[in-house]
Amino acid sequence: MTTGDHGFLQGLARPAAVFLALALLTAAPLSARGENLLDEAKARGELVLGTELQYAPFEFTENDKPKGYSVDLMDLVAADLGVKVRYVDLPFASVLPGLEARKFDMVEATSTITKARMERYYFTLPIADATVALVKRKGDTSIQKAQDIAGKVVGGTKGSAQTKLLQDFVQTLPGGVKEIKEYIGSPNAYADLEAGRIVAVAGSLPNLAYLVKTRPETFELVLPPFGPKAYLAWLARKDDASKALIEAINASLVKLTKSGKIKELQLKWFGVATDLPIDAVPTPLY
Repeated sequence: MTTGDHGFLQGLARPAAVFLALALLTAAPLSARGENLLDEAKARGELVLGTELQYAPFEFTENDKPKGYSVDLMDLVAADLGVKVRYVDLPFASVLPGLEARKFDMVEATSTITKARMERYYFTLPIADATVALVKRKGDTSIQKAQDIAGKVVGGTKGSAQTKLLQDFVQTLPGGVKEIKEYIGSPNAYADLEAGRIVAVAGSLPNLAYLVKTRPETFELVLPPFGPKAYLAWLARKDDASKALIEAINASLVKLTKSGKIKELQLKWFGVATDLPIDAVPTPLY
């Protein structure tokens, strides 16, 4: 994976920012020599992060500044590591290619931990729950449970694990669905949902709960969630240069969990706090 509506509305009109971010992808790599990225970031004074600032409440823009749960948490981690952060804002489908091309140190865009991704990337410890659910228009009585999307047009964010789970889920429905539309950025999916072009959007439960919390007159959750238990985290390239960086971030996340800071951020952004694994990155179910 909308703020109160600030990030939602601003996310729909950011062509200049997207153009600049895409231009950055054609620039020279930060490093191609394989140094320890943690030491390199400290020497440089900043950690360069790839993200998509259209994924409230995790990362979005308000008054042209990054905001959100993940942004707040990364600020605490960066302070612990002794570095500042700089964001490269891209459509989510371009974030992982940008990481592969070494255009930034790691990915701050909160990403679902999946089996396929764990084969290619180092994940940090989980920073939030990622169980997939659906959101619908307020008052749409035709969708009472996830199975009611059968035969209808639904949506999801292009390249997201939640959209992949939606694709798998609809195959279990008699006749499937009429169409799954894939959007660049969840705000575009929510706009089509509000306009009645689709009947539901798939996303992680915290994102959808925040959307409903901030726009209760427009949207409504479809419960229970239809996906298996999953978690969101940050990720980096699976190489020796990234290993020390991920280990340092994990050590910081453990400290922030034990101090109660992560719980404070969860309550601030989600309204509820959930326990997260801190001993190891959990083995994903899909």
